[in-house]
Amino acid sequence: MNAELTALEEKIEQVLTLVRQLRAENDVLKNQLATADHERLNLRAAMDAARDRLAGLVEQLPEEA
Repeated sequence: MNAELTALEEKIEQVLTLVRQLRAENDVLKNQLATADHERLNLRAAMDAARDRLAGLVEQLPEEA
């Protein structure tokens, strides 16, 4: 009986260790996702600005004769 309880305690500790590791990994992934999302928004803004600037330059081109 004592050996069974010891084995159960060890398995519970292993599960708790795994849960902690997965939570830590999840936190890292959440941070990476937030960083990627922020970068995506910045790139989107830069693309929009470039598109608007390009449209403005196209409007300044002389008409074809």
